[in-house]
Amino acid sequence: MILCCGEALIDMIPSPTKSGPDGFVPHSGGAIFNTAIALGRLGVQTGMLTGLSQDMFGQQLVEGLKASHVDVSHVITSDRPTTLAFVRLVDGHATYDFYDENSAWRMLALTDVPLLPEEVTALYFGGISLACEPGADTYAAILEREGGKRAVMLDPNIRPGFIRDIDRYRARLNRMLALSDIVKVSDEDLNWILPSPLSLREKVETLLENGPSMIILTRGGEGATGFLASGEEVQVPAQKAEITDTVGAGDTFNAGVLAKLSELGVLHKPGLADLSTETLRAALAHGARVAAITVSRAGANPPWAGEL
Repeated sequence: MILCCGEALIDMIPSPTKSGPDGFVPHSGGAIFNTAIALGRLGVQTGMLTGLSQDMFGQQLVEGLKASHVDVSHVITSDRPTTLAFVRLVDGHATYDFYDENSAWRMLALTDVPLLPEEVTALYFGGISLACEPGADTYAAILEREGGKRAVMLDPNIRPGFIRDIDRYRARLNRMLALSDIVKVSDEDLNWILPSPLSLREKVETLLENGPSMIILTRGGEGATGFLASGEEVQVPAQKAEITDTVGAGDTFNAGVLAKLSELGVLHKPGLADLSTETLRAALAHGARVAAITVSRAGANPPWAGEL
């Protein structure tokens, strides 16, 4: 089982009403939630580890996970509220107001999380759950406690607006990067992690020296490049698509990569450490294919395996 560890929240999307002012419609979301949903729909045995509220929005999130065949036995429920992200659209640009104090996933503590069973063979981390404390410290501790014998993928998806203490965030992120096997970064992420006058290739090599077996560098419409610790690299173009919006595209790409690595039987530490360029190319191409379907329709709505 691939266990996705991190945030699940409700995006409140503005929608016209008959009476005049816009109302808000609750949509299930969060980067880690989206990746879990995509993996479940692709037919991969998947679970989610997060804190969820017992309120109506928490129930909506649980129902969404179950509908996409995501195991919820590792979800920790509480009477804390669900995180709400109210979206404001100005000239097509989205801004967010977050209501997140004392929320269920953010306040998750390591003592709430039992030891993981052997059936969990891979862990996935990322998103704003790496920045929002105290939950961020919990997810880092889960990785330190549970990641030694499991394949680990990390997508920091850095959002500077969520970082309250840059030094603490950098220290925590660096520890997690060193414990990860697969690290996916955008060029913006990479330049934030290593704000030095080096080329992107040199920055990738620096990250690889710190522990990961593979770095995936994405550049939107320019596709993705995979770098192996052996020094080999693979480039895969983005698949052409009629773009509706890009919500959840990166999360779905990650799911596609993990799904293909799992299918090929290499989603474990020895397999990733000795990965061939052919296998890496197949994983990146699958990620691009799955993401192309997601961007062709509104919202984070990843495809089912049958749609491929």
